[in-house]
Amino acid sequence: VAAAQMSAPLLAAQGLSVEIGGRCVARALDLKIEPGQRLAILGRNGAGKSTLLATLAGLRQPLAGHLELGGSPYAALTPRAAALRRAWLGQTQADPFGSTVLETALTGRHPHLGRWDWESTRDTELALGALAAVGLAGMEERQSHTLSGGERQRLAIATLLAQAAPLYLLDEPLAHLDLNHQMAVLELFAGAARDCGAGVIMVLHDPALAHRFCDQALLIDGDGNCELGAVDTVLTAKKLSALYGYPLRQFEDSGRRSFIPD
Repeated sequence: VAAAQMSAPLLAAQGLSVEIGGRCVARALDLKIEPGQRLAILGRNGAGKSTLLATLAGLRQPLAGHLELGGSPYAALTPRAAALRRAWLGQTQADPFGSTVLETALTGRHPHLGRWDWESTRDTELALGALAAVGLAGMEERQSHTLSGGERQRLAIATLLAQAAPLYLLDEPLAHLDLNHQMAVLELFAGAARDCGAGVIMVLHDPALAHRFCDQALLIDGDGNCELGAVDTVLTAKKLSALYGYPLRQFEDSGRRSFIPD
């Protein structure tokens, strides 16, 4: 069993159907994420991107189909075991209790600790490294509720990095971030895929960034139709114009693709 899990995809969906409020978000979707693979999910507002991502994260039940995380169905995994295999970034960050920036980042280490364990020096080092990676070094003692929206988003990403799971599921990771931090965050996860073999699934709004930083894209239209494929095949002006209901023009420069409204 252990050998089978070692060779299993980080995430595998077979015949996955997802519904919310009686509306089909995805119908009979087959999907595999292997180590080092990066997938962008794109679609209009309200198409169900967050709902689909939450289902892939095991946080809501699919209508039909089979979903495995590292070779195991979610039902066979405890929440802690699932957290060791995948890290999930939601759209909103809540701070119900007062905590410092470092204390918040350290929560990413909790899946790795026993029930009665305290964080070790190594855990603190990992959390500090994650904070530095998102540009929050020197802010460790700040109360998290005093951060700006962009700083709080970067803290959430640092917490995910500290979790050090092999698969990241990111719902609009660029929200609240200015341009330089958007690029830095995308470079971070591209580096995690390239250097550590992490799998990454991201809900993104900018097809050009999806083309630059991902190798696969999944287009969802809100009526259950999904198109999955290589970014060069899927992210075209014709397909994106149909997806967003607005004509787009496509430009290429040095292998990078961009789109502007026509």
